[in-house]
Amino acid sequence: MTGIGDGVELGAQAARSRALAVLRIRSRALAVALLPAAAAVILLAGGSTGHLVGGGWDAARWVVSVLALLVLSAAAAVALVVARSRPAVTPTVAVAEESAPDLYRMVRDLADRLDVPAPSAIALTPDCDSWLEDRNHPAHGPPPAKDHDDVAGPGRPAHRRSAAAPVLVIGSPFLWWMRVGELRAVLAPVVAGTGPSAHPDIAAARRFIRGLDAAVAATSAVGRGPSARAVGAGLGWVSRLLLRSCRVHAAEMERGVAVAAAERAQAVDYGLRIVAQEQVGLAYAGWDRLLTRVALPAWRMGRWPSRLDVGVVAALTELSRRDRLAEGFASRLGERPACDLLEEPGVMDESVSLLAARLFHGGPAETGPDWAPVGWDEYAEEVVDRTWRTDAARLHRVLDTLGVRRAAEDAAPGADGPTLSRVLDHLATTPPDDPAPARASATEAETDTDTAPAPVPETETGPAPDTAPTPDDPAAPHAHTPTLPTTPAPDDDDDLAGTTARGAALAAGLSAQLAREEARAQVPGATTPPPPSGTAGGPTAPDTALWDDRALPLLPLQPPRTGREILTAHITAMVCCAAMDTAGAAPGLDWLDGPSLLVNGVRTTDLGPHVRSLVETGDPGPLRAWLAELGVRPEKPVRLV
Repeated sequence: MTGIGDGVELGAQAARSRALAVLRIRSRALAVALLPAAAAVILLAGGSTGHLVGGGWDAARWVVSVLALLVLSAAAAVALVVARSRPAVTPTVAVAEESAPDLYRMVRDLADRLDVPAPSAIALTPDCDSWLEDRNHPAHGPPPAKDHDDVAGPGRPAHRRSAAAPVLVIGSPFLWWMRVGELRAVLAPVVAGTGPSAHPDIAAARRFIRGLDAAVAATSAVGRGPSARAVGAGLGWVSRLLLRSCRVHAAEMERGVAVAAAERAQAVDYGLRIVAQEQVGLAYAGWDRLLTRVALPAWRMGRWPSRLDVGVVAALTELSRRDRLAEGFASRLGERPACDLLEEPGVMDESVSLLAARLFHGGPAETGPDWAPVGWDEYAEEVVDRTWRTDAARLHRVLDTLGVRRAAEDAAPGADGPTLSRVLDHLATTPPDDPAPARASATEAETDTDTAPAPVPETETGPAPDTAPTPDDPAAPHAHTPTLPTTPAPDDDDDLAGTTARGAALAAGLSAQLAREEARAQVPGATTPPPPSGTAGGPTAPDTALWDDRALPLLPLQPPRTGREILTAHITAMVCCAAMDTAGAAPGLDWLDGPSLLVNGVRTTDLGPHVRSLVETGDPGPLRAWLAELGVRPEKPVRLV
């Protein structure tokens, strides 16, 4: 214990020394601002006493006095901007004490064991991390009505700033995947950080750094007049200069705080923390896979999964069944999960899921006809099936604009609907005597898709869509603010270099069509303010009043898709639609891979290479063999949205 105490003291001393260095920079800046005023006072006093008289001294008094007024005005403006600018706050979902009394009790008991002040509040974030966040700035609202800073260590004075205890932010996947003991072990070094944070020098240095950072952001705002921009540029330059001067000291101060917190936390559940750290990495992998493979397709369709945290448990459980290295993880599920510390985990999971959709995709703050929640039991029909049929419909609309015939001349009656054979025949390698153009540029494809396709007669599977869905259509995809542009990236020409001429033209047409649909689907005011407590948003709605949501998504998940990826996704969707309508296949959800095709209840895993062969080489043979093996009839029309 002596070694632990020495480590805590050394880390705290290092943090305090760096905090004093930051405060000395602030004092030097103040001294520089006061220096002209001090010189002016000396000159004015010398003139009034008759010591500094004459024309030269009179001119010096005027010049120095005017300079002092200008410098003091500038210093006052900088100080005002630093004091009034709102520091950045992480988007979170606030957890009230009445909604999680057991969680608050566990955190306070942990603070008592560590002999540090307890956090003032708890919040959840859709991320696999936990930290302390200071929210005592006046712009963040009044301090909590009930304070729990009465657990300061012995000999530590009670400060007037009783609201200085930071907020404990917990990653929501931890609550659902970890057990109670594991969560306590993971939070121990985080909660231990409230001890150094309560020191007045460290707290003052942090407030100064956050104020400078907020001032730089405030002075960089656009949309002001020329004079305001000029003043803002000057204030921003001073703020950035001070921030650069404090950068090294601030980083070392935070490192010292982390060292002190880690040393103090070694006395609490140290052995269990080693095991819990393995779960942190596993939860991160499962959460990332769930967002990119499962949640993102739903968000693109205007649906947001309302139980993401439950989904990460299912994904990690599935991983434990597939991976021998994770065999022991499934046995933990018999212990009490940390989400039992919440009174209503389902409500909290829904709030965190909506916040995740806003952060990672830029969805609206409220639910609506074009932005509705979806449960996991409805995911296959509401997301997978609709996504595939929507993509297939878009594929045939682009083929219409390219002048591709819907059926061959010798086709059977009634086979002029949207068929998979139409796609396969078009993308097949063009024979030498084929009069069809070898390649169409992206500009030509975009021009063609602007024209209305020819009327398409109804088939036995229903009318084929001949117009793009509008944003007002509840069944239309992307009926909310899009976040991930689907237009080809600048290097799209290189990406399509390995494809056939017809494939490149079709990819360009699909990219242009997607871009127009996204432009039409942009709804002004999608980032509306959150509803008040107790309304449709619920009492646990994300506390978006604390952060600026005008630049959503803050954390986009994936870069824009290339033309080859768009073409591959649409052909895969058409193949899946044909399999569902002609071979009895069904849409499914794989927790690790996202939308999947189920044939006789078994997930197919070998479709991708056959589709890529068609896209890259124009050879439909492998894909036709795969379809024949499953009994899929590509000449039959499919049902589209």
